[in-house]
Order: sequence, then C-alpha cells, then structure tokens
Amino acid sequence: MTASERLVRTLNFENVPGGGACMETFFPWTLTVSRWLDEGLPAEFRPENLYPKPEMRYNCYFNDQMTDPVYRYEQFFGLDGVKRMSFRIPFKCFDEEILTDCPDRFVRLDEDGWERVYYKQRQLITDRKPVVADEQSWQRLKKRTEEEVERYCTEKNLKAVYSKYASDQKSGKSSIRFRASGFFWTARELMGAEEELLAFCEAPELLHEINDFVLEQYLHFFDRILSIIQPEVLLFEEDLSGKNGPMISPEMFDEFVGRYYAKLIPMLKSRGVRFVFVDTDGNFEKLIPNFIACGVDGFLPMDVNAGMDIVRVRERYPTLRFIGAFNKLMIAQGAEAIDREFERLRPVIRQGGYVPGADHQVAPSTSLADYQYYLRRLKLAMQESGADHRE
Repeated sequence: MTASERLVRTLNFENVPGGGACMETFFPWTLTVSRWLDEGLPAEFRPENLYPKPEMRYNCYFNDQMTDPVYRYEQFFGLDGVKRMSFRIPFKCFDEEILTDCPDRFVRLDEDGWERVYYKQRQLITDRKPVVADEQSWQRLKKRTEEEVERYCTEKNLKAVYSKYASDQKSGKSSIRFRASGFFWTARELMGAEEELLAFCEAPELLHEINDFVLEQYLHFFDRILSIIQPEVLLFEEDLSGKNGPMISPEMFDEFVGRYYAKLIPMLKSRGVRFVFVDTDGNFEKLIPNFIACGVDGFLPMDVNAGMDIVRVRERYPTLRFIGAFNKLMIAQGAEAIDREFERLRPVIRQGGYVPGADHQVAPSTSLADYQYYLRRLKLAMQESGADHRE
C-alpha cells in the first residue's frame, strides 16, 4: 500500500491493513533538531539543511524549500512519506532597508512591509508601523503585490516548482500536504492582531476588500497548481483562538471568514483535493459548526493545553477528521507519560479519521531517545486505526 493510499484510507475512517498513517503534525523545530544533533541525529539534518534559503525570488511564493529535506528527515525516522509545500500570495515583496540607525537601536523596513524597531543589545523587537493601516495603505500594497504577481508568479515558474512532485504523488510514493494562509490570518499579518480585531467593527469594508483579493488570487493560482498536483491534505493557517476561546464570534466568522471558504473549498475539491484542514491553535470549539458549514473536513493541531479534548470533540462531531492532538509535553516526560497519552487517544484512533501527532512542534525539552520511543508507540497504536469503524 502506498503512502498516499494509507493516508487517505486512514482519514476516511477505514481499518487499514498494516496500520494507519504515521506522520508528524508539523515540520521539525530548529531548536529541537539542534539538541538532537548532539544526541546522535545525523549531521545532514542540521537546521540550515532542513530549511535552505530560497534560490529564486519566486520560491518565496511557490514555496518548496523544505519539501525534500524534511521528507528525508521524516523518512529517517520511519514516518510515512509526505511532501510539504505551500503557495504564498506575494504580500512580502519589500526589500529590507534600514530607515534610521541609532547607537542602541535601528528601524528597519522588513520584507513584509512592516517598520520595526530592533534593539542592538537586547533581543527585543517592537512593531512600529504595519503595512496596512487604512484604505490608502491597502491600495498601495495591493498594487505592489499585483506587480510582484505579474513579474514572478508566472506559469513557467509555477510549473518549475510543483511539476517535479507530480510523478511521486501519482505513483503514491508520497502524499502532499499543502499550506496557505487563511482569511483571518492574512489580514492579521497585514494589520496586526489588535488592529484587525478593531477593524471588524470600525473598518469592515477594508477587511472584505482584503479577503476579496485573497480569494481572487487563490481561485486563480490553485486552479493552476491543482492541474499539476492534487494534495491529499490542503490546510489553511488560521490562528484565530486563544486559550479562552475564539477571538471573533460565530457571526463575525460567517461574515468575514466563512463566506470566503464557502466559495473556495468547492473549487479545491473539484480539482482533486481530498481533505481541507484548518491549522489553528487555541480553543476554537465554538467555531467548529461554522467551519463545517463552509466545507472544512478537519483540524490540526488540536491544542491540548488550550482545552481541546479530541475525545469530547469527536463525540459531538463524529465525522470530523483530525491530525495532531497528542500533548507534546508528554513526549518529554518519557515512556510512562507517552503510554498514558496514547491510551487517552485510543478511542479516537480506533474510530478512525485520525492521524495522531504532536499538538505542536516537538519541543526542545524532548530527548531524541524519548522521541524515538514515541514513534515506536505511534506505530503500535496505529495498528488499531479504524478498528471500531462500522459502515
């Protein structure tokens, strides 16, 4: 059975011969990898090798820098083959420039268009001016982004990046997990968290203009990307919740976020995407019905320490799919804690539709030996994947 087939059958609640898919939720944390290098991880997996810098400007937008290095890293650990890549609308299209330089600090225009204060003797950075603060600044950024799209996001460059992964996917050797920025997260990156939340009440037209543009870009570029590759999992980054719940109400979600997913997701499914996931931290349980209504299939990472109980959520939403949900802090506590955590998750593993993994990147407090024990237990636990599922 191929890696692609195993993943699809696992997320489809099937009892998979040989066990369900074994994957990590996220790509590795550089600090964790740096520790493991001292504990026996091969030198080829140094952070600079896992995350090489973009070779060409268009690689910042058609992004596959980590795809093959992280694939080899996960293969080393015996995980199923998954190739991770993304598309980024070219909002980060500025050349870095020092605007002022003082003895203790300097102000820099960063690639995302934000002005920030950097302190020379302290690891402290202060946001000074966002790239979007009002209608005028949005129009300037939009024009600049459109120029960047025309110059770098060409059909030739798109094919140069994504076509090299088509044959492995079609053969099933590897699955594809694709990322893009969501409709809440994008505006937050452009405006700042507090400024975006104020804009829901004070500048709703501006938020709609931004998301109309984002939707337009996604409809265009995903139509082309999905003619070359069809990700089994396409996930949108949407950190819209904290420990105490969502930052916006269900009604605001429907108006400013959900309506755009409802227009985009049917196109993604029609072009071959099997599962649309949302990547969000915090406790977002109140918004699950709204996400489901606009076509979302599942969620990751299911943040345990924010109160996301996957067993409870599955009881309420029996067809919902998950990736993650394993308390990352338990891995660092050793074998007994790891065993207890797998026992907690066992009912959902047996129901199917679930790929266990850390509920965020594996922390630097984790030893390589404990992580390897976790992986052995993961493979054993996934022998029961979908065992209780009934047609």
